[in-house]
Amino acid sequence: MMTSLVLTVIGPDKPGLVELLSQTIATNGGNWLESGMSRLAGKFAGILVVSVPADRADALEAALQGLQSKGLKVTAERSEDSTDATALQPIQLDLVGHDKPGIVREISQALAARHINVERLATELTSGSMSGEQLFKAQASLMAPADLDLGELQQALEDIASDLMVDITLN
Repeated sequence: MMTSLVLTVIGPDKPGLVELLSQTIATNGGNWLESGMSRLAGKFAGILVVSVPADRADALEAALQGLQSKGLKVTAERSEDSTDATALQPIQLDLVGHDKPGIVREISQALAARHINVERLATELTSGSMSGEQLFKAQASLMAPADLDLGELQQALEDIASDLMVDITLN
């Protein structure tokens, strides 16, 4: 029987951290499944899913804790995915606009009110090509209830987009 571990990692960014993490996982019988990692504000940060034989999960968790002495803090959570994906529909959200506080808060409130789950979220600040002003860009993969009124969601997001002066596209 296999156990899934969701790992969060953070440490000062330097070469070799992914190798250190992957070596520790492999040495302890784990299999690296999926991940997202970035350099953020001088830190290396990431989240990943690992599967490991149930009888080796404790040893892997202990080995991962040992990485703190090498500058990498790892938190492990055991996971049992019990989501019924058949009752959900995927939606892709893309947003771009001038950066200002509250964009993520406003959009996430509208999504949560409609029981829409954010599966993945990627955001970045970029320089506007003409103005040089900071543009906020976001891409989100969402899972919504199958009976969601997409027209009502589109209208609610358009109202928010107008207030925030951003462009939002749903696919």
